[in-house]
Amino acid sequence: MSVACTKLDAMSKQLPPGLLELAEHQCGIVTKSQAAAAGLSRDVVAAHVRYGRWQRLHPGVFATFTGEPSRLAVLWAAVLSAGSGAVLSYQTAAELAGLITRPSDLVHVTIPGNRRVVCRPGSVIHISARAAAARHPVRLPPQTRVEETILDLAAAARTIDDACAWITRGLGSRLTTADKLRQALEARAKVRWRAEVAELLGAGAAGFHSILERRYHRDVERPHGLPSARRQALFRIGDHNEYRDVLYEAYRTAVELDGDATHPAEIRRRDVRRDNAAAADGMVTLRYGWFDVAQTPCRVAAEVERVLAGRGFAGAHPCSAACPVGDVTRQRRPSA
Repeated sequence: MSVACTKLDAMSKQLPPGLLELAEHQCGIVTKSQAAAAGLSRDVVAAHVRYGRWQRLHPGVFATFTGEPSRLAVLWAAVLSAGSGAVLSYQTAAELAGLITRPSDLVHVTIPGNRRVVCRPGSVIHISARAAAARHPVRLPPQTRVEETILDLAAAARTIDDACAWITRGLGSRLTTADKLRQALEARAKVRWRAEVAELLGAGAAGFHSILERRYHRDVERPHGLPSARRQALFRIGDHNEYRDVLYEAYRTAVELDGDATHPAEIRRRDVRRDNAAAADGMVTLRYGWFDVAQTPCRVAAEVERVLAGRGFAGAHPCSAACPVGDVTRQRRPSA
């Protein structure tokens, strides 16, 4: 993400040299203790604020300029307000890393586990014993490494599909690698969805789509006798080409395997437009996430079977006595 710092005005450039350099480094934001270390007394700082030369953004945190603070100045103010060892994290670190395109309404800050701070309006405070280890070594404002950011967001996800979507977004963006994410995962003592995330990152799994497609074939298609399908199939819709995760071409049925809760709105709209266009051309699209395929494969198989059976397929069978697959075929079979 590239966001320019606020340009300092002429008055700001009259700061003591050491404080001016620091202010320029921090997008015009300084703290009361930094000003004092540079030789500015409390009365001088108060006068700057009183006469409108500075702005008080948080207790003890000031913008040394007039006008609207830039986004980076707001983030600097939030992390400096949280004190020593604080880092921007979660959605805010994802914004800075380029994992998301729309800034979060709240600024997320993580502080060391041995400290407590007052949460400022517009901020969310997280506490972590790994704050120092998670900090990116060079990027500013202070922020978590991209691997730590991804794992934080995955751990905070409401569902396993959402968690997997963060992992695949990180890998798909090429901001990190499976090896780096595995190392970060191993460094954490407690991780929500550890087994599922580890499987995603496991050797031989080249990302979310390949492992979910493998599970779909192994647990949904093969045990239930569903027909052979094309993977990542090129499919013509209107005047352009599209790719489908699983395509039962003879039955005009597609299956998309994803967890799209964290997708930007424009991607969700694109998917809806694509599915609607495909439906207009007679193509049915079914969508399943990680939880569906991993936890309820028989239900998924039964739903796929119902669609395929309506288009002429009759070869599905249950994998067990309790499996619902085959109900459609049995109900349609004429009685003796």
